[in-house]
Amino acid sequence: MPLMLEEIDSQPSHLGEISLRKRIIPALGQEPIYEVRLGEEFLMSSMFVDAEIALADLGLAATTGENLQVVVGGLGLGYTAVAALKETRLKNLWVIDALETVIQWHRDEKVPLGAPLNADPRCQFILGDFFARATADVTATGLYPVQPTDLLDAILLDIDHSPTAYLNKSNADFYNTNNLARMAAQLKPSGVFAMWSQDLPSESFSTLLRTVFNKVDAHIVSFYNPFQNKEATNSIYVCVKSSEATAE
Repeated sequence: MPLMLEEIDSQPSHLGEISLRKRIIPALGQEPIYEVRLGEEFLMSSMFVDAEIALADLGLAATTGENLQVVVGGLGLGYTAVAALKETRLKNLWVIDALETVIQWHRDEKVPLGAPLNADPRCQFILGDFFARATADVTATGLYPVQPTDLLDAILLDIDHSPTAYLNKSNADFYNTNNLARMAAQLKPSGVFAMWSQDLPSESFSTLLRTVFNKVDAHIVSFYNPFQNKEATNSIYVCVKSSEATAE
């Protein structure tokens, strides 16, 4: 497939050089494809966003009540955040990303979804380490800048490639009962934690999640990959906290 490639921006980060590129592939039509790379590693593409959208759709569908307070861990190209904003019950959305460059791409509207995210007053970007905030004491800073007693309805996570393949090796410390429980302490009773993975569902990870959450479901999201001419899959884990408030 012949293609045209434009590098929109490239900046150093604590994880390495991060770049934003735009491709036009005539065989697939003239709609630009936006992609993000970290060094030579491919991170995300606007061609493959079904699972990022499903993360918000499935996660928020499992919530109850109105005036939802929601955190998204990982901004990426913004598809999860924009999908979350389509939920009419949503009151506030905080999107946490560790890379200032990625947030600035959206603020400067160098990516297509920067404009709708900037225009929606419910959406706020937070520069920070999701994992550090998620495992902080619930009476401390926590995931978002509101009173610690104001717990969340949902946390939607899309940062690592999977529960065993990490964007940053230090993230591995998050995936254990103690730290998942610290994060869950920031959710209301019946609150929801949902997470994206590039891999098929892992029964061992679901078992780990069940040490913290009352209900755990794993969903497979399929989409067509024209480069491989076949269906590809990602997974979404949706976890619901007990409806009974307990001492954390």
